[in-house]
Amino acid sequence: MFALTGELNFFMYAPATDMRKGFDGLSGIVSGQLKRDPANGDVFIFVNRARNKIKLLHWEAGGFVLYYKRLESGTFDLPVVEGSNHAKLKWSDLVMMVEGIKLEKYSLKKRFSFIQG
Repeated sequence: MFALTGELNFFMYAPATDMRKGFDGLSGIVSGQLKRDPANGDVFIFVNRARNKIKLLHWEAGGFVLYYKRLESGTFDLPVVEGSNHAKLKWSDLVMMVEGIKLEKYSLKKRFSFIQG
């Protein structure tokens, strides 16, 4: 699909975004609206009003990478964002959203986690 890993932070900008925006315009939204540094390594997700186009902005060593997907039919199923202009997503939620997988009700099984302290 794309070369992003689950170890990154993923932030979806909730308001509809003009998909004519490129690196500079999207970076401006990240710094101006989300109050985050666009070059900190996080992945920022933008969707248009019709919900059929999505862009992911990511800083990698040496510069920005922009991933862009346009659906020929259907729409992206977006998470509900309340009280904020952005939402933090998990890698699995992003993959399901981009691939068109919609889960009405699901629960995550408890997994072992080794935390050093």
